[in-house]
Amino acid sequence: MARRRKQDPPPPPLHELEAEVMDAVWSRGEVSVRDVMETLNARTSARDRAYTTFLTTMARLDAKGLLQRRREGKTDFYAPVFSREEYRALRAGADVEALVSEYGDVALSHFARQMARLDPAHVRELERIARGG
Repeated sequence: MARRRKQDPPPPPLHELEAEVMDAVWSRGEVSVRDVMETLNARTSARDRAYTTFLTTMARLDAKGLLQRRREGKTDFYAPVFSREEYRALRAGADVEALVSEYGDVALSHFARQMARLDPAHVRELERIARGG
């Protein structure tokens, strides 16, 4: 999907509606605003959200570097810049870095306690992933 340089900032966290929109885009690939609106409005019994709400949200996600827009005639199509897995990995890394930066050894000791509770096979798999293998 996206080619990131090491110095690129991590993608921003998602707000509630942004997360719903991104889930719809990740599930379907390239979509129009109307596709997302119809998908998300069909999932809820609450009052339907307006087309302009989705238009604004998707335009903001494009501006934030999470979606990329392609125009075809009068219709805008959006595709994710990162896969769901890439986004999660980048956000997790940024969040962990922020926790360690703010709380230092206290945060690391909490991570160590969590690791100690895991199944040893899971720990070995995590260590393999951390080594890049």
